[in-house]
Amino acid sequence: MSEHTAGASPAHSAPEIDDQLDQLAESDGEQPTTTHAEWGAGDPHLRITSPEGDRTVFPLREDRVTVGSGADCSLRIPDADAVHATIVHDERDEYVLTLHGAGEMNANPTPGEAGDRSEILRTGARFTVAGWNLVFGREEYADHGRPFGGREGGELDDQPPQPMRPDYRDERADGQSGGGLEVKDG
Repeated sequence: MSEHTAGASPAHSAPEIDDQLDQLAESDGEQPTTTHAEWGAGDPHLRITSPEGDRTVFPLREDRVTVGSGADCSLRIPDADAVHATIVHDERDEYVLTLHGAGEMNANPTPGEAGDRSEILRTGARFTVAGWNLVFGREEYADHGRPFGGREGGELDDQPPQPMRPDYRDERADGQSGGGLEVKDG
């Protein structure tokens, strides 16, 4: 497995609580707050547990991460297929997993026409590769799956719709498009 520097600070940090309180105090109840943070915010990463129970963290800093046993993989895992999975940071600021080899994933979608099994990763989403457990994490304020920067009163609380997601194309590091992936939001 490749090694990365532990303790590196993320490119963006959580909004200051004072700023959030000021925004709430000034709002008239109609102004929405949102999870649409800056591009790549929230320290996206994988928490990895080996079959022996060893743990490590792999930061997702690239817009395309390959997972497998191949020498060119971003994250090398012994006994995996050469390219067992890919994670793409798409134009919507989502991290999309495509599992190419055998393994479990949260959504367990039925393979599509091309046989792809893909899902949008949300904090806590788990998948397996060759007996290794990988869990996606991203701070809640930046996870687009959590309306209004997180929970208000619990999972089933009624919340008004969020505004449209920003156009992140100018913020993308590589300037490429995600190619219109059809994914299951898990």
